[in-house]
Order: sequence, then structure tokens, then C-alpha cells
Amino acid sequence: MGTEDPRDPLQGVDWKAVGNDMQRNPGDKPGIKKRLPKKIRQIPECYFLPRRSQLYNFTFVGACIAGGIGAGMLVEMWINKKVREDGGVLWEFDK
Repeated sequence: MGTEDPRDPLQGVDWKAVGNDMQRNPGDKPGIKKRLPKKIRQIPECYFLPRRSQLYNFTFVGACIAGGIGAGMLVEMWINKKVREDGGVLWEFDK
């Protein structure tokens, strides 16, 4: 049983290359390190759509509602006209 020399794990290390920039160049000012964000937020595209004033939005919605009511009244008038022309019968199932 021979004695083995303990192997030095740091035997081949270049000691001049070890250390950070501040140790190698002490006269330099430390630069600002940029950090990556921890979590990237997923922002929906609807946040970047143009925003309109509240008055414009109320006017637009009111116009849509008024248009729907007007269209419903026209359809109702058309149905009443067709009923009067046909004698009050909407559908005939015995034909």
C-alpha cells in the first residue's frame, strides 16, 4: 500500500485571471448592471387602442340603441302591413 499524493484541485488555475473587473482594474468606476425582469408581463393589445371621450362613447352607444329601436319599429310596420294585405292570416298550414 503506497501512499498517494493528495491531488490539488486548484493546481492548474490561472490565479491572475481569477476575480471580477473591480479587482483587476481598481481605478475603474463600477458600471450599472442591467437586470432582466423576473417575469415578463403579457399585456393585451386592447390596452393600446385609442381611447375616446366619455361623451363620444355615450353618443355612439345611444345612436346604436336608437338605430335598433328604429329598425324594430320599421319591421313591426312592415309586418302589420303584410297582415292587413293578407287579411289577417300570418301562416296557412293547410296548403
